[in-house]
Amino acid sequence: MGLTSKKVLLLAFVLATVLFGLTVWLWPRLSRRGVVPVLSRVGVLLGTQLSLIAALALWANYSFGFYASWADLFGQNTTPGVIVDHASGDTSVRMISALQVNVPGGGVPMTGGQIQKVVVYGRASGISSTAYVYLPPQYFQQPQRRFPAAVVLTGYPGTAEALFKKMHYPEVAAGQVRGGRAQPMVLVMLRPTVVPPRDTECMNVPRGPQTETFFATDLRAALSARYRIGATGASWGVIGDSTGGYCALKLALQEPQDFSTAVALSGDYAAPKDATTGDLFGGSKAVREQNDLVWRLRNLPQPKVSLLVTSSRKGEKNYRATLRFIAQVKGPTRVSSIILPSGGHNFGTWSREIPPAMQWLAGHLSP
Repeated sequence: MGLTSKKVLLLAFVLATVLFGLTVWLWPRLSRRGVVPVLSRVGVLLGTQLSLIAALALWANYSFGFYASWADLFGQNTTPGVIVDHASGDTSVRMISALQVNVPGGGVPMTGGQIQKVVVYGRASGISSTAYVYLPPQYFQQPQRRFPAAVVLTGYPGTAEALFKKMHYPEVAAGQVRGGRAQPMVLVMLRPTVVPPRDTECMNVPRGPQTETFFATDLRAALSARYRIGATGASWGVIGDSTGGYCALKLALQEPQDFSTAVALSGDYAAPKDATTGDLFGGSKAVREQNDLVWRLRNLPQPKVSLLVTSSRKGEKNYRATLRFIAQVKGPTRVSSIILPSGGHNFGTWSREIPPAMQWLAGHLSP
């Protein structure tokens, strides 16, 4: 059973409840003096507390999507091995499976769209990662048409499945198209943690993973070759929450020829240095400054891109930083914002921001 399985979660809570009941029932028998009774009391208390902590941790992971699997939890790369035959044409994308989108009127790709699970192999970066590609029903209905694409990123560590199971990006996009409020887009859903467990903040790390190259070069090239997606930056946008939001803004500001539009839901504006990242800058002040988005806006020419940032006056730590970021934007860069009165750094807040953000994003992309 997988880490995010409901059966595992239920089993953990049942075990915690049983151990709690046994502790209460056995406690009078273990109240005697002596080494054995004392060790027994320590044992039942420790077992009960550990089971309760494990159950709560599994519930938190199930709710917020920190880790996708047991291997992910213990720091093992879960990307399946892929054999790539470069001599037989483009095989940078290998589809694993496909599932129908659970939207009203759905059931088959022609009416509901389809999510395809793929592995993308990065030729330039040497990085491979699993992604979920949402193809709207129009993709099947109009076989001659090319579509804009949006890369959708989780936070760190995040799970790509949460993007359609909890945040419902495909359902939101499909509903807006049916209502005539947005054009259909291909969604490429994945997490920014493409070299787990390290959080690379979508950077080309000196003497380390070339994550920015994977997203800006490899991902776009591989998917444009397999799917009917526009090849220019005008056809590509990126949206993400938390760390994914920082990645979205950074990719647009640093790679405007590849991404013309970006949305940051509760995003940061600089890459941190902590236990999950290590030293991303190689000890270089210049590299650190170039990945500080406010510094870039102040000191470098601003590219012709459209940005949307979100925060809340109460509950988000990035509120003041968001205002500072907005204040530094000047032409030709354009910025819009969603500022909620209150809302924490969680799925509930982002679910309020995703519908208007997706409509805004679709309105700024060209096929």
